[in-house]
Amino acid sequence: MNIEPFGPGSIHWDTAGEYRNLLVAGSALVLQTMHPAVGAAVAEHSTYKADPWGRLERTLASVQKWVYGGPGGPAEGQRLRELHKPISGVDEQGRSYHALNGEAWAWVHLTLFERFITLNRYFGTPFTRAQERRLYAESRQLGAILRVPEREVPEDLDAFWRYFDDMVAHRLEPHPTALDVLSALRGTPAPPGLPAPLRRLWTPVGVGAGEFNRFVTVGTLPPAVREKLGLRWTARDERRLRQVGHAVAMVTSRLPERLRYMPIAYRARRAARSSQRRAERLPVG
Repeated sequence: MNIEPFGPGSIHWDTAGEYRNLLVAGSALVLQTMHPAVGAAVAEHSTYKADPWGRLERTLASVQKWVYGGPGGPAEGQRLRELHKPISGVDEQGRSYHALNGEAWAWVHLTLFERFITLNRYFGTPFTRAQERRLYAESRQLGAILRVPEREVPEDLDAFWRYFDDMVAHRLEPHPTALDVLSALRGTPAPPGLPAPLRRLWTPVGVGAGEFNRFVTVGTLPPAVREKLGLRWTARDERRLRQVGHAVAMVTSRLPERLRYMPIAYRARRAARSSQRRAERLPVG
């Protein structure tokens, strides 16, 4: 499996660092924690409730390093594995779990590919079948960076969708952690460092942001997942989400790069262009 770092020209290079990805961050966590081993590990060891902003910041920084860190990408993947090595235990049903269980580790990684597809279907330009195949090949490359066991990664795009449907139907469950994540989305706490006068004004903002976040999270989940979680979603809800998605796509396409991409991604992309320009100015021979 290829463990080369990402660079300009890859789909991940153009998409993984966009702020748009925050729109599917909640649904990714829901999908991941529906796996019993992941749900148990997150319930016992994650800070998603005690320190949601800190957890989000650390997660976003790590994800950007995978794609925009060059040689540091594989190093970040190894750091994550070392970080998760001690995470193990027994869940409320008496089932043993370990964060580095091959199936669970692969599921966390592979949900990101599915979420990329969903993100662009709702909030951008849907990928063509050829682009999906290319993105999935890159996802296998990312799996190597994250040390995902190759035996757990479907060989090609068609195999992936069979795997995903089978996981949803037979392996995922309405885990208490996934339901807790959905509940927690309703209340968005004030960001750390927000000045005191603004903190007093945050409550209505936080409630509104939380309701919007939950709406987008529920709406972008696969229908079979919503059914398994007992979540209601109407045709009117779907129309509203499509309208929101169209507006996001229109605005995003018009943003300057420094507002469209997160800091690590923006700096890496700018540095790559500068390096390319210097190389083009070098004399040949």
